[in-house]
Amino acid sequence: MLITTSETIANHRIVKTLGLVRGNTVRARHIGKDIMAGLRNIVGGEIHEYAKLIAESREQTLDRMVAEAEQLGANAIITTRFSTSVMMGGAAELLAVGTAVVIEPE
Repeated sequence: MLITTSETIANHRIVKTLGLVRGNTVRARHIGKDIMAGLRNIVGGEIHEYAKLIAESREQTLDRMVAEAEQLGANAIITTRFSTSVMMGGAAELLAVGTAVVIEPE
């Protein structure tokens, strides 16, 4: 599955637009990781625990969006965007949305 943030794909034409597809996940922080992140916050540097959590969430949302697009018969997703929102203290949602399309080489 080809996924892009643009509206077009070089050397391909869109032959069918299937509609909006999305994938999301809600993740909560872990107390053990919060302690390590707090220590890193004091001394400075990247907070690897949170970076890993976000990376895993991003992959899961993409996987869910791709699964929805495949059910529609798409072979590509265009105009992909990510959004985050806080659900409650310590938990956040990551959402991926895009447009499922059928493409073919020009």
